[in-house]
Amino acid sequence: MANPGGGAYSFSLTTFSPSGKLVQIEHALAAVSSGTTSLGIKATNGIVIATEKKTSSLLVDDSIHERVAVVCPNIGLVYSGMSPDFRVLLSKARKSAQAYWKIYGEYPTTRVLTQELATVMQSATQSGGVRPYGVSLLVAGWDRHRGASLFQVDPSGSFWAWKASANGKNMVNAKTFLEKRYNDEISLEDAIHTALLTLKEGFEGQLTEKTIEIGIVTVPTLEEQAALLHVGANERPTPTFRKLSEEEVKDYLAL
Repeated sequence: MANPGGGAYSFSLTTFSPSGKLVQIEHALAAVSSGTTSLGIKATNGIVIATEKKTSSLLVDDSIHERVAVVCPNIGLVYSGMSPDFRVLLSKARKSAQAYWKIYGEYPTTRVLTQELATVMQSATQSGGVRPYGVSLLVAGWDRHRGASLFQVDPSGSFWAWKASANGKNMVNAKTFLEKRYNDEISLEDAIHTALLTLKEGFEGQLTEKTIEIGIVTVPTLEEQAALLHVGANERPTPTFRKLSEEEVKDYLAL
């Protein structure tokens, strides 16, 4: 019989416990909860995603590691959990986005790409010999069909749209803080400051441009949106998602 820790069922991915749970998914969520804090906030004129960036040693050169990543010109990701799993999912997301562009002449909507990622993660919960991905993703993007969108994808393959959300070890406190600070009229600038304040709440050490990463989605003007309709087959659209430079992050921290 299963005990509170999952018992024999904790070793099987494809077998439900008597309580109706796939215990390996709960273990994957535990891996997410022990990861660095990441968050996303949707504003009236864009989206901000942010995360802590810590290394295990001062000797580690973290310049090649990214926690906020660009998938395609209109979509970016941030994660909490296991970085190797994120690297695999990021590669799949980029390949999917490029394949979509080659077929349709435009990059996928945020929902379409999120659903692709969710399908990949769900497939790892229904096959023997594999394990769930040990990450939760926040997917932020803009498209002319739905505007700015923020989605969260969990190891089970479930995904939801959010106004603001957080993952990682300080998730509960971060969500509580966001619930108190968030409103539907928040601007992108205020959302960036709220993101920094939220990270600071549970941050161990000093918050600097070296210890956090921030990405933003900006909503194009009406003129820019009209120009997107006339992008040629071999032309790349103007990016709506980008990562903030260390200098920009430093300026926000100084305010």
